[in-house]
Amino acid sequence: MHTVKVYIVNRSSNPLPAYATAGSAGMDLRANLLEPLTLQPFERTLIPTGLFIELPNGYEAQIRPRSGMALKQGITCLNSPGTVDSDYRGELKIILINLSNTEQVINHGDRIAQMIIAKTERAELMPVQQLNDSQRGDGGFGHTGIE
Repeated sequence: MHTVKVYIVNRSSNPLPAYATAGSAGMDLRANLLEPLTLQPFERTLIPTGLFIELPNGYEAQIRPRSGMALKQGITCLNSPGTVDSDYRGELKIILINLSNTEQVINHGDRIAQMIIAKTERAELMPVQQLNDSQRGDGGFGHTGIE
């Protein structure tokens, strides 16, 4: 498996993100809070992590929801997956929303999202007058049906 070096500054008291198992694609990110934060139903907020990263060119960090948190608490990430560009140097902050019907409490150290490091490609856009045909053509949303 290929590994890439990502420089990280941790200004929280939480441990560094880590892969939970050998097959894990993402590393859990934890809340960096001075006191518990209560999310009301359908409320959204920005949660700091205390982490700052430096990615190599050609890579991004994708921020995604944690499935257990979504299922058990109804909390998910907005703007998902979020992209952290290789030239961003600010604190990683997570946009959470409470989609449940009850208030939910986020505590310091809670695992609130996962981060996946992914290779990116640059596109060179090529202006043309017409595109080649395909089997789908210009069929829109739901065009391929339900099967």
